[in-house]
Amino acid sequence: MADLLVRDIDDSLVRALAERAGAHGRSTEAEHRAILAAALSRPSRRSFAQILASMPDAGTDADFERVTSSAEAPIVFD
Repeated sequence: MADLLVRDIDDSLVRALAERAGAHGRSTEAEHRAILAAALSRPSRRSFAQILASMPDAGTDADFERVTSSAEAPIVFD
């Protein structure tokens, strides 16, 4: 594994990192690794079903009915 050295960090950030590490029961180095991993890891892929389930309930079924006549479709957006 590689080493990472970060220079010129504000003292208040170092104190905040140490406090956060203590709150999570780990070293500042371990907390730093956890923060980097959380910030840089890619979100997990969601299934199509999960994406559909997360969509808000908008409109009624009639709003989405297919127009089958040869007449011009109604204007629904101005």
